[in-house]
Amino acid sequence: MIELAVGIFLGIDGGGTKTTCVVGDDSSLLVTATAGPSNVVRVGEERARESLDEAIRHACKAAGITPAQVDGTCIGLAGAARPEIAEIVRRLLSEIVSGPVNVVGDMEIAMQAAFGSGPGVIVNAGTGSFAYGRDKAGRTERVGGWGFAISDEGSGQWIGRTAITAIYRAHDEGERTMLLPELLRLWKLSSLNDLVRPANASPPPDFSSLFPIVLAVADAGDAIARSVLTQAGVELARLVKLVIRRLFAEEGSVPVAMTGGVLRQSALVRQVFYNSLRSEYPNASVNSTVIEPVKGALELARQAGTK
Repeated sequence: MIELAVGIFLGIDGGGTKTTCVVGDDSSLLVTATAGPSNVVRVGEERARESLDEAIRHACKAAGITPAQVDGTCIGLAGAARPEIAEIVRRLLSEIVSGPVNVVGDMEIAMQAAFGSGPGVIVNAGTGSFAYGRDKAGRTERVGGWGFAISDEGSGQWIGRTAITAIYRAHDEGERTMLLPELLRLWKLSSLNDLVRPANASPPPDFSSLFPIVLAVADAGDAIARSVLTQAGVELARLVKLVIRRLFAEEGSVPVAMTGGVLRQSALVRQVFYNSLRSEYPNASVNSTVIEPVKGALELARQAGTK
């Protein structure tokens, strides 16, 4: 059992694919737990509450505490800028934990984890994507992240959708790709024609679930899968270039950090991103370690607890 320090805080990263919760004291991260998705916009209020409850209770149990002993919580999630979404999430968490609950955007916890209160640009490629920057004067800029149907370039959702497009293009051009049999196996389909209906369904399928297949097939040498991941790296670099152009055009050096499952899991996406960014902005200093936004949420919970 962990001996309680002066304060016990929770940091939560509420994603569209998974929820990560960390328990920490005033200076240390003690334990981590994960559960399913908790993005209210994407999965609904009931599913979000289930995931939050599971992640929090597992983390607290591992730390040897109860949710009633928590002194403060910060959660970062997409959509938190909308007051109605922030209020739903705050209410859900207040039913589970004690202490004040701070609901912020996923960009804020990522920036905190990467740069603290300093300047820099963060690029996120998880289920969705965005680039977000802050300069020395505190000015901020966001690029991308406008939703799965119209934006989120380079994200897991975008990669899955682009892979299906690439499968049909390969078929039309008489090329072969291992993406097709692997996707048919995952979705329990028999042929390319069977794929048409689910790929065009409304609401659309979870294209981000295809990312592991694209990654595995690319690692096996499939040229079309590698092309999809290469495109993702270029798109993510484009987002960061736009932020640098707006905020850091005159700066000698620009700190850049990466976060999200796509960048964490794909060395190819990371390398293409790095090469494309540095080809235009050689002054970009890219942190090779993919950061964990949940650590930023924990730090913001601590900061709120000391005010």
